[in-house]
Amino acid sequence: MSRVALVTGGSRGIGAAISRALKDAGYTVAASYAGNDEAAGKFTDETGIKTYKWNVADYEESKAGLAQVEADLGPIEVVVANAGITRDAPFHRMTPDQWHDVVNTNLTGVFNTVHPLWPGMRERGFGRVVVISSINGQKGQFAQVNYAATKAGDLGIVKSLAQEGAAKGITANAICPGYIATDMVMAVPEKVRESIIAQIPTGRLGEPEEIARCVVFLASDDAAFINGSTITANGGQFFV
Repeated sequence: MSRVALVTGGSRGIGAAISRALKDAGYTVAASYAGNDEAAGKFTDETGIKTYKWNVADYEESKAGLAQVEADLGPIEVVVANAGITRDAPFHRMTPDQWHDVVNTNLTGVFNTVHPLWPGMRERGFGRVVVISSINGQKGQFAQVNYAATKAGDLGIVKSLAQEGAAKGITANAICPGYIATDMVMAVPEKVRESIIAQIPTGRLGEPEEIARCVVFLASDDAAFINGSTITANGGQFFV
């Protein structure tokens, strides 16, 4: 029987590529989403991957959604915390709402996603936690104090979970993508994209599938000795 994998924010962008790649690798995949019913329905029609709607910023909603996935598909053994938002503004103009919205989704949302699954992983003696962080959590970014703080915090979550889960057969790792050719990035003006690409030694944007392949590896048995690590996938733009 194939292992069950959950991908939050798994019906669009990088998350959709991760969901597809895990399915192709033999996992039974569930993808959660927050609000775009049309996109989720289209994704399920195209891939056959079940989608579930809940807000990762809400603990009880997350707990109920995760329980429904497990009731439908079986115990979740691989969880990919990918859901994230931006509310960009220079710090002197950033509002408390912009701060809290991003923190609640990108940081607390990881807690809300992993925490309900953690006891089951411990009991079964196996688990894979993969958190999608960001290059901007490593180096910071103008007008993204909120986003950079959450993505840096995600790395702290992973390093701590790795130490707690190792003896129980659970690994926790992070991936820090650089600039990826998602709909969001491709929607920015061409001159802005060109300025971004000029900072990337590889000379191009990354592809969502390149991040997805990193996830598939970290979820596999082959990655059992990799724990508390960060894969930096940014085309050489920033080194840690």
